[in-house]
Amino acid sequence: MKKHLILDHQAITARTRRIAFQIYETNADEKVLYIVGIAHKGMAFAQKICTVLEEISPLKIELVTLSLDKKNPTQSIQTSIPLENMEGHAIVLVDDVLYTGKTLVHALAYLLQISVKRIKTAVLVNRNHKQYPVKADFKGISLSTSLKEHVEVVLDGSQMTAHLSE
Repeated sequence: MKKHLILDHQAITARTRRIAFQIYETNADEKVLYIVGIAHKGMAFAQKICTVLEEISPLKIELVTLSLDKKNPTQSIQTSIPLENMEGHAIVLVDDVLYTGKTLVHALAYLLQISVKRIKTAVLVNRNHKQYPVKADFKGISLSTSLKEHVEVVLDGSQMTAHLSE
């Protein structure tokens, strides 16, 4: 299996910083901003975005984990804080890769059980194979890939990478 590096550590760092600035510009009028990361890699990316947001903005950032079974996303979706805590606030939903949109759609449907001010989405890699009506408002990179290819994102430790494999 061939692996092609699409983003190295420096590129991921730069794109994360750019996304954080875009999120801040969009939400500059907020006092509190909820960053909801989809467990596990989406949460890792959300944590990196939060770190930058806390450096560059006066916003109070609330980091929330959203857990769901990606193979069966209609079952047992939950957040690390009560859903009602986010009512009336702006939310940014974060995942590492947007492929078909299934995960984001189910996460959005769960969050829309409450009344929110707005929801935006952020992903590191947008693969452009959407089967569901969802888009990434903030994205690190857009790739036109084949359905046979796979994107692997590593956000652990000091060497973050994203690879495309066939």
